[in-house]
Amino acid sequence: MIEHLQQVSAMTQKGRHAVVIMDGAGWHTEDIADRFENISILKLPPYSPELNPIEQVWSWLRQHCLANQSFRDYNDIVDKVCAAWNQFLASTKRVSRMCSREWINLTS
Repeated sequence: MIEHLQQVSAMTQKGRHAVVIMDGAGWHTEDIADRFENISILKLPPYSPELNPIEQVWSWLRQHCLANQSFRDYNDIVDKVCAAWNQFLASTKRVSRMCSREWINLTS
């Protein structure tokens, strides 16, 4: 996570400030951005998957590709998850619809 924030910090234009929105994962701690002067953390409220687009992606993957599966081994898991991911990505309209949020749009 620190490496990700280092990249965000480096790409943030001088004089600007980045706000990184995080869910409640255990490694998403409030103090993680303290070392960066140009980043603040905004935590999503608990139990609010509708605010986090990736939650809809995980749900779609489970419902359409990964539910009721058995796996032979680690490589079988990786293969099936990659196939599911590629199936999800096959429709750019689906990706845009499920991963877009009007409140996330930063262009004006």
